[in-house]
Amino acid sequence: MKEEVAGRPGIVGGVDTHKDLHTAAVVDEHDRVLGSECFATARHGYRQMLAWMRSFGELLRAGVECTGTYGAGLLRYLQHAEVTVLEVTAPDRSDRRKRGKDDTPDAENAAHAAFAGIRTVTPRSRDGMVGSLRVLKVCRKTAVAARRVALQLIKNTIISLPDELRESLRTMTRMQLVRTLAAWRPDLTDYRNLVSAYRITLKSPGRRYLELHDKIADLNVMIAALVQQLAPDLISRNSIGPECAAQLLLTAGDNSNRLRSEAGFAALCRASPVPASSGRVTRHRLNRSGDRAANSALHVIAIGRLRTDPRTKAYVERRVSEGHSKLEAIRCLKRYIAREVYYVIRKRNREIGQVQVAWK
Repeated sequence: MKEEVAGRPGIVGGVDTHKDLHTAAVVDEHDRVLGSECFATARHGYRQMLAWMRSFGELLRAGVECTGTYGAGLLRYLQHAEVTVLEVTAPDRSDRRKRGKDDTPDAENAAHAAFAGIRTVTPRSRDGMVGSLRVLKVCRKTAVAARRVALQLIKNTIISLPDELRESLRTMTRMQLVRTLAAWRPDLTDYRNLVSAYRITLKSPGRRYLELHDKIADLNVMIAALVQQLAPDLISRNSIGPECAAQLLLTAGDNSNRLRSEAGFAALCRASPVPASSGRVTRHRLNRSGDRAANSALHVIAIGRLRTDPRTKAYVERRVSEGHSKLEAIRCLKRYIAREVYYVIRKRNREIGQVQVAWK
């Protein structure tokens, strides 16, 4: 690390983020703590924090915890101020065991991590179309979960319905059942009657299911349009639909240049093998770190290709004939798919970067 920049000593900041207050710390060119302070989680607080850090010297970089949640606003502010930001991914467990859990030591540890370049990664940017895609995906996920709860409530209630209601409902398809319940007009004053009470109870989840069903359909259209604009080459590949493509784009992020190789992207998708050899035994185990949702998307793509692509079928059959299980063959297949996806996304980002440079 440079000790001086433009005649001023170089310093590194660290921030422990929370909902209402951020705790910041600064270390010098010898990794010695210079000070710590708390700031509000608002724009004026970010401005005061940056001015406070720069009062110690030239701010070379800052380590920030939780840049995707509590630290998202601070990340955008620092990036706009052209400050290099590193996301601190994990606390110093040995120091925490010795000193306990407190905001000031956590901020100091974040500064130490950013100074040494350990336990840090380049954070995802949160201000592009991938950020919009992320918000829509979260909304869709919660809507799907709420719709599932509504359907479970309907099915569990129907089991104990009186015979005059249950017989007419049990033979219907799912959408017929939901539409029938939503169309009921029970007498709200007759709630003492058991049949009326069941009608009142079932009407609400029926209407909720239909509302969520329509909302999910609208979100699917928006997500598909964003994916088509962000990576048309990706969804043109075999068995890669908008949902899987959206998840892989989210995993890569807007600034996917933070992924330095296709092996790094595969590790991020939990699709890279990890050596687990000992003594005379030479083997690999499954990498259990990374994004489970991205690994699930790769699995869906692999199963789709296994059903439709002759080359994929031949590859899995060859692996099985060599003594591997089918699950192991699919894991190998997911590794190849991760490599394919990485190069497609990297090519697309290079095209976007060239367009932005030409526009400037």
